[in-house]
Amino acid sequence: MTTSSGSHRNEPATTADEREMLDGWLDYHRATLVWKCEGLQDEQLRRTPLAPSELSLLGLVRHMAEVEQYWFRRIMLGADIPDLYCTSEDPDGDFHFTEAATWAEAEQVWRTEVELARQAAAGRSLDAVSQAGSHHRGEVFSLRWVYTHMIEEYARHNGHADLLREQIDGATGD
Repeated sequence: MTTSSGSHRNEPATTADEREMLDGWLDYHRATLVWKCEGLQDEQLRRTPLAPSELSLLGLVRHMAEVEQYWFRRIMLGADIPDLYCTSEDPDGDFHFTEAATWAEAEQVWRTEVELARQAAAGRSLDAVSQAGSHHRGEVFSLRWVYTHMIEEYARHNGHADLLREQIDGATGD
């Protein structure tokens, strides 16, 4: 089975300026992750078909909600807010969930974090630096670095999503 080409995703213009390009590629990869989950039931989204890996599509969406929150709100804005799913007892809590975990909840949390990330970046220069020095490396980061990292993070996990989706129902696509 082959999925649609994901035509609802829009690549940025090839002549866009830097900010438009970074925003565009980040949104493209955000849309790709959601597209990889489309049409599946909660049970399918919770599956971990690549043993011994604990990766699931639902876990990837929950993880990316954590990542959006971490880099844009906690690091860039310095917000003192708790993790969404991870705890000191379970630092991989985004990938550990019960049968009660649903796509509706995970998608809503993710969409909220994406919107809050957009708000955190809005009006800031790409040269703006992070407000929190709490990252495990103790460094400050430019917004440009955060955008680039987020694109890399989504691209890497979208590759995982490709493999997971193909194992779940045979669907492939670019």
